[in-house]
Amino acid sequence: MFQDLASRIPARPLRIIDLGGTSSFWERRGWAGRDDIRITTVNLSAEERRHPNVEPVRGDVTDLRQYGDRSYDIAFSNSVIEHLFTFEAQKRMAAEARRLAGAYWVQTPNFWFPIEPHFLFPGWQWLPITVRAALLRRRRIGSRGPYPDRDASERAVREIRLMTRREIAECFPDATIWGEIFYGLRKSWVAYAGFPEAPRPTPVTDSGAANAAGDPTSGDA
Repeated sequence: MFQDLASRIPARPLRIIDLGGTSSFWERRGWAGRDDIRITTVNLSAEERRHPNVEPVRGDVTDLRQYGDRSYDIAFSNSVIEHLFTFEAQKRMAAEARRLAGAYWVQTPNFWFPIEPHFLFPGWQWLPITVRAALLRRRRIGSRGPYPDRDASERAVREIRLMTRREIAECFPDATIWGEIFYGLRKSWVAYAGFPEAPRPTPVTDSGAANAAGDPTSGDA
Protein backbone atom coordinates (compact mmCIF):
# COMPACT_ATOMS: atom_id res chain seq x y z
CA MET A 1 0.00 0.00 0.00
CA PHE A 2 2.81 2.42 0.83
CA GLN A 3 4.62 1.57 -2.39
CA ASP A 4 1.47 2.35 -4.37
CA LEU A 5 0.99 5.68 -2.61
CA ALA A 6 4.65 6.65 -3.02
CA SER A 7 4.57 5.83 -6.73
CA ARG A 8 1.95 8.55 -7.23
CA ILE A 9 4.39 11.30 -6.25
CA PRO A 10 6.12 12.37 -9.48
CA ALA A 11 9.29 13.86 -7.93
CA ARG A 12 12.48 11.94 -8.76
CA PRO A 13 14.61 11.23 -6.97
CA LEU A 14 11.93 10.72 -4.34
CA ARG A 15 13.14 12.19 -1.04
CA ILE A 16 12.11 10.20 2.06
CA ILE A 17 12.95 10.93 5.68
CA ASP A 18 12.54 7.82 7.82
CA LEU A 19 11.99 8.74 11.45
CA GLY A 20 13.64 6.04 13.54
CA GLY A 21 14.28 3.72 10.59
CA THR A 22 17.22 1.54 9.56
CA SER A 23 19.04 0.58 6.38
CA SER A 24 18.05 -3.07 6.84
CA PHE A 25 14.36 -2.13 6.69
CA TRP A 26 14.82 -0.65 3.21
CA GLU A 27 17.13 -3.47 2.13
CA ARG A 28 14.41 -6.04 2.83
CA ARG A 29 12.01 -4.09 0.62
CA GLY A 30 14.42 -3.64 -2.26
CA TRP A 31 14.61 0.15 -1.94
CA ALA A 32 18.24 0.36 -0.86
CA GLY A 33 20.59 1.09 -3.74
CA ARG A 34 17.93 2.57 -6.03
CA ASP A 35 18.91 5.65 -8.04
CA ASP A 36 15.41 7.12 -8.03
CA ILE A 37 15.03 7.28 -4.24
CA ARG A 38 16.98 9.17 -1.55
CA ILE A 39 16.34 8.09 2.05
CA THR A 40 17.49 9.79 5.26
CA THR A 41 17.18 7.65 8.41
CA VAL A 42 17.09 9.53 11.73
CA ASN A 43 18.04 7.93 15.05
CA LEU A 44 19.56 9.01 18.34
CA SER A 45 22.70 7.18 17.17
CA ALA A 46 23.42 7.08 13.45
CA GLU A 47 24.24 3.64 12.07
CA GLU A 48 27.04 3.04 9.59
CA ARG A 49 26.21 3.98 6.01
CA ARG A 50 25.80 0.95 3.73
CA HIS A 51 24.12 2.32 0.60
CA PRO A 52 24.67 5.45 -1.49
CA ASN A 53 20.96 6.33 -1.41
CA VAL A 54 20.41 5.71 2.34
CA GLU A 55 21.99 8.31 4.60
CA PRO A 56 21.87 7.60 8.36
CA VAL A 57 21.94 10.74 10.52
CA ARG A 58 21.84 11.46 14.21
CA GLY A 59 18.78 13.32 15.42
CA ASP A 60 15.77 13.49 17.72
CA VAL A 61 12.55 12.68 15.88
CA THR A 62 10.63 15.00 18.19
CA ASP A 63 12.79 18.01 17.26
CA LEU A 64 14.26 18.21 13.77
CA ARG A 65 14.49 21.97 13.44
CA GLN A 66 17.70 21.56 11.41
CA TYR A 67 15.45 20.60 8.49
CA GLY A 68 13.18 23.16 6.91
CA ASP A 69 9.50 22.77 6.17
CA ARG A 70 8.79 20.43 3.24
CA SER A 71 12.44 19.41 2.96
CA TYR A 72 11.28 15.96 1.87
CA ASP A 73 8.59 14.45 -0.30
CA ILE A 74 7.57 11.80 2.26
CA ALA A 75 8.01 11.48 6.03
CA PHE A 76 7.90 7.78 6.89
CA SER A 77 7.95 5.91 10.18
CA ASN A 78 7.36 2.26 11.05
CA SER A 79 6.74 1.21 14.67
CA VAL A 80 8.70 4.07 16.25
CA ILE A 81 6.23 6.58 17.68
CA GLU A 82 5.23 4.14 20.43
CA HIS A 83 8.81 4.27 21.83
CA LEU A 84 8.66 7.89 23.02
CA PHE A 85 7.48 7.40 26.62
CA THR A 86 4.73 10.08 26.68
CA PHE A 87 1.80 11.28 24.61
CA GLU A 88 3.32 14.77 24.55
CA ALA A 89 6.48 13.42 22.86
CA GLN A 90 4.35 11.46 20.41
CA LYS A 91 2.50 14.63 19.45
CA ARG A 92 5.82 16.42 18.88
CA MET A 93 7.02 13.67 16.55
CA ALA A 94 3.71 13.76 14.69
CA ALA A 95 4.04 17.52 14.24
CA GLU A 96 7.53 17.07 12.79
CA ALA A 97 6.34 14.38 10.37
CA ARG A 98 3.58 16.68 9.13
CA ARG A 99 5.97 19.63 8.83
CA LEU A 100 8.91 17.97 7.13
CA ALA A 101 7.19 16.60 4.04
CA GLY A 102 4.22 17.09 1.78
CA ALA A 103 3.09 13.53 2.48
CA TYR A 104 3.56 11.19 5.42
CA TRP A 105 3.00 7.56 6.46
CA VAL A 106 3.28 6.65 10.16
CA GLN A 107 2.58 3.13 11.42
CA THR A 108 2.27 2.00 15.04
CA PRO A 109 0.85 -1.02 16.93
CA ASN A 110 -2.71 -0.82 18.24
CA PHE A 111 -3.13 -0.44 22.01
CA TRP A 112 -6.18 -2.72 21.91
CA PHE A 113 -4.56 -5.64 20.08
CA PRO A 114 -4.31 -8.43 22.69
CA ILE A 115 -0.64 -9.35 22.13
CA GLU A 116 1.85 -6.59 22.96
CA PRO A 117 4.42 -6.83 20.11
CA HIS A 118 7.53 -5.78 22.04
CA PHE A 119 7.10 -8.01 25.09
CA LEU A 120 5.00 -10.71 23.35
CA PHE A 121 2.84 -10.99 26.43
CA PRO A 122 -0.99 -11.16 26.26
CA GLY A 123 -2.52 -7.99 27.68
CA TRP A 124 0.87 -6.63 28.81
CA GLN A 125 -0.03 -3.02 28.00
CA TRP A 126 -3.18 -3.21 30.12
CA LEU A 127 -1.37 -4.17 33.33
CA PRO A 128 -0.36 -1.47 35.85
CA ILE A 129 3.15 -0.12 35.31
CA THR A 130 4.22 -1.29 38.76
CA VAL A 131 3.16 -4.87 37.97
CA ARG A 132 4.95 -4.88 34.61
CA ALA A 133 8.12 -3.43 36.14
CA ALA A 134 8.08 -6.03 38.92
CA LEU A 135 7.72 -8.88 36.40
CA LEU A 136 10.52 -7.48 34.26
CA ARG A 137 12.88 -7.33 37.23
CA ARG A 138 12.45 -11.06 37.73
CA ARG A 139 12.40 -12.54 34.24
CA ARG A 140 12.95 -11.95 30.56
CA ILE A 141 9.71 -11.10 28.77
CA GLY A 142 9.74 -11.23 25.00
CA SER A 143 13.06 -9.76 23.87
CA ARG A 144 13.56 -7.63 26.97
CA GLY A 145 14.89 -8.12 30.47
CA PRO A 146 15.41 -9.14 33.05
CA TYR A 147 16.31 -5.78 34.60
CA PRO A 148 17.07 -6.34 38.30
CA ASP A 149 17.46 -2.60 38.84
CA ARG A 150 14.11 -1.01 39.71
CA ASP A 151 14.69 2.19 37.72
CA ALA A 152 15.88 0.28 34.66
CA SER A 153 12.87 -2.03 34.66
CA GLU A 154 10.43 0.87 35.05
CA ARG A 155 12.13 2.82 32.26
CA ALA A 156 11.90 -0.21 29.94
CA VAL A 157 8.18 -0.42 30.67
CA ARG A 158 7.49 3.30 30.27
CA GLU A 159 9.42 3.53 26.99
CA ILE A 160 6.66 1.66 25.13
CA ARG A 161 3.41 3.60 24.99
CA LEU A 162 1.00 1.99 22.54
CA MET A 163 -1.59 4.29 21.00
CA THR A 164 -5.32 4.10 20.42
CA ARG A 165 -7.06 5.16 17.23
CA ARG A 166 -8.36 8.28 18.99
CA GLU A 167 -4.82 9.31 19.96
CA ILE A 168 -3.52 8.70 16.44
CA ALA A 169 -6.31 10.85 15.04
CA GLU A 170 -5.50 13.60 17.53
CA CYS A 171 -1.83 13.56 16.51
CA PHE A 172 -2.64 13.48 12.80
CA PRO A 173 -5.90 15.42 12.35
CA ASP A 174 -5.58 15.61 8.56
CA ALA A 175 -4.80 11.91 8.08
CA THR A 176 -6.63 8.88 6.84
CA ILE A 177 -6.38 6.27 9.61
CA TRP A 178 -6.12 2.73 8.30
CA GLY A 179 -6.20 -0.35 10.53
CA GLU A 180 -4.10 -3.37 9.58
CA ILE A 181 -6.08 -6.57 10.19
CA PHE A 182 -4.65 -9.77 11.67
CA TYR A 183 -7.06 -12.68 12.15
CA GLY A 184 -9.99 -10.28 12.25
CA LEU A 185 -8.40 -7.93 14.81
CA ARG A 186 -6.80 -4.53 14.20
CA LYS A 187 -3.12 -5.20 14.79
CA SER A 188 -1.81 -1.71 14.08
CA TRP A 189 -2.71 1.74 12.81
CA VAL A 190 -1.35 3.70 9.87
CA ALA A 191 -1.88 7.46 9.58
CA TYR A 192 -1.22 8.79 6.09
CA ALA A 193 -1.91 12.00 4.19
CA GLY A 194 -0.70 14.15 1.31
CA PHE A 195 -0.47 11.48 -1.38
CA PRO A 196 -2.11 12.20 -4.74
CA GLU A 197 -5.25 10.25 -5.51
CA ALA A 198 -4.92 7.32 -7.86
CA PRO A 199 -5.62 8.29 -11.46
CA ARG A 200 -9.10 7.31 -12.56
CA PRO A 201 -9.62 5.62 -15.94
CA THR A 202 -11.19 7.79 -18.62
CA PRO A 203 -14.81 6.70 -19.17
CA VAL A 204 -15.36 5.10 -22.55
CA THR A 205 -18.75 5.65 -24.20
CA ASP A 206 -20.46 3.02 -26.26
CA SER A 207 -19.61 4.93 -29.44
CA GLY A 208 -15.99 5.23 -28.35
CA ALA A 209 -15.87 1.51 -27.70
CA ALA A 210 -17.43 0.77 -31.07
CA ASN A 211 -15.01 3.05 -32.92
CA ALA A 212 -12.07 1.58 -31.03
CA ALA A 213 -13.29 -1.81 -32.22
CA GLY A 214 -13.24 -0.59 -35.83
CA ASP A 215 -17.02 -0.16 -36.31
CA PRO A 216 -17.72 3.40 -37.60
CA THR A 217 -21.36 2.71 -38.36
CA SER A 218 -22.95 2.38 -34.98
CA GLY A 219 -22.42 3.15 -31.30
CA ASP A 220 -24.88 0.50 -30.11
CA ALA A 221 -23.55 -2.42 -28.19
